[in-house]
Amino acid sequence: MSLERISPAEAHAKMTAEGFTYVDVRTPEEFAEGRPAGAVNVPLGDDFVRAMEARFAKDARIVVGCKAGGRSLRAANALLAAGFTNVLDQRAGFDGSRGPFGELTEPGWARAGLPQDAG
Repeated sequence: MSLERISPAEAHAKMTAEGFTYVDVRTPEEFAEGRPAGAVNVPLGDDFVRAMEARFAKDARIVVGCKAGGRSLRAANALLAAGFTNVLDQRAGFDGSRGPFGELTEPGWARAGLPQDAG
């Protein structure tokens, strides 16, 4: 199964219209600083897949995000490998994806002005 990578706006639309849950894989400290509205935090680490299996059914509708797209890509692929079937990767993260020289190549959730929670 190939992984679909979507924009922040597409992720927001999937959450509001199709019942997808946004799983933010950043650290708890990063998550506390700000996150997509309604997101849940399951940090990417050694027991990430086990934590996801404890919290979600294999057919749950999940959008995975991080800060800039790297960790969420790894996490989403790990979920697909573990048998999850409705996983999407939000490719620009919360801040935005960056090019090889650190330049912003796609605005993330916050920069796109999408709904956020803080604290």
